[in-house]
Amino acid sequence: MAEIVPIGWEQTRPIAIDLFAGAGGLSLGAEQAGFDVVSAVEYDPVHCAVHAFNFPRTSVLCADAAQLSSSELRASIAEGCALHARSVPEEVDLVVGGPPCPGFSLMGKRELNDPRNDLVFHFLRAVAELRPRYFIMENVPGMIAGAHAAILKRLLAEFRAVGYPLESHCILNACDFGVPQDRKRLFLMGARADQVPLAAPRPTVIPVLKRPSARSLMSSTHSDLPRGPSVWEAIGDLPDADSFPELLETDEVRLTLMQEAELDEQASAYALRLRGAISDHDLAYPRIWDKSVLTSSMRTTHTDISRSRFAETLPGQTEAISHFYRLHPQGLSNTLRAGTGSDHGAYTSPRPIHPLLPRVITVREAARLHSLPDWFRLHRTKWHGMRQIGNAVAPAVAHAVTAEVVRALALSLSAPKDAVALGDPGLLGMDMTAAAQHFGASREQMPRPRRSRPKAKV
Repeated sequence: MAEIVPIGWEQTRPIAIDLFAGAGGLSLGAEQAGFDVVSAVEYDPVHCAVHAFNFPRTSVLCADAAQLSSSELRASIAEGCALHARSVPEEVDLVVGGPPCPGFSLMGKRELNDPRNDLVFHFLRAVAELRPRYFIMENVPGMIAGAHAAILKRLLAEFRAVGYPLESHCILNACDFGVPQDRKRLFLMGARADQVPLAAPRPTVIPVLKRPSARSLMSSTHSDLPRGPSVWEAIGDLPDADSFPELLETDEVRLTLMQEAELDEQASAYALRLRGAISDHDLAYPRIWDKSVLTSSMRTTHTDISRSRFAETLPGQTEAISHFYRLHPQGLSNTLRAGTGSDHGAYTSPRPIHPLLPRVITVREAARLHSLPDWFRLHRTKWHGMRQIGNAVAPAVAHAVTAEVVRALALSLSAPKDAVALGDPGLLGMDMTAAAQHFGASREQMPRPRRSRPKAKV
């Protein structure tokens, strides 16, 4: 249960709900922009558990959005408003969501008849029923490619038919918004016909280069912007997970006073923000957490042969056998991918190789490359943790996009003063069955396991 300290001005914060919420990348970005995210809907119970840990004031509804009724959603909104110690408003200000996208992804089979393609229309249905002032839907750029473009065209037409006259979409790269990752995503930013239309957010930084010697930063058309963070600025302060024997069995370890001091001394401005440094632009509720504990850092055991191959791979290049990309310390990460869930084979997506060490990156290092703060916890297992990151919208991008809604609403918001305690740590280790029982989800709602291919040793 959240630690709630009612405050008078909280009522001025707009409210948002998150559909297809996953672990909460869009939720966090919206909160950072000034929203109270009162409800989150996600059908994977493990993701629900992680979301509930990080957002204890949000009503987490473990349900299939395709089968969700508007009355169930409104009940969840009312519960979330109570957790925020505020009354239920007449209207929802914002609905956000990232419907699962494997059918559209350029990395997958791009099956036109993939039933998951229909989930974008269930997002539309929720918008049509709730009638929020605004909505933001995220998906992969592959939605505009080939035959899938017809789905997008139909989707835009149906949004217009229910009173949201958006004409097009925008594709944003996370590296243009201070995320040290080359990650492009499509966004639909819709305004109800009686509201001020939305504009796509402008880049906030000049990104560093994936290949640092490829071209000059002076060629950028945004020379007035600050330079974005590099891979090393994101993870260079973190201690090497392989130096902690405990991390072979757990995902967390307590640092000594000296180790914690070294971490703070070596942290870049970007890393300090993720460690909780105050930012004028971050309107999220401060979290109560223990900075002396390194979390989400379980080690990966590699063979000696793999370590040798990783060591011989130059930064910015791909290792020939595993096809893992080795991060360049002065460049950007490649796109962090999710792999597939247990209902679609449980395939593990390749993790990048650390820029200096002969191993793949940890979940915490991936979280840093995704703009997730250090208080934000992922599932204790590497597979679930990396999948949750790969599926999430980078919070810095979500912040920029949802801030456009705050701007359109002409709101002037202040940073909250009351801190929120994180949830029960037991949520972070729940398997599918335990998490489903916790949220009262029926077996029909749970992702159904499918046999995966044998995993190769790395």
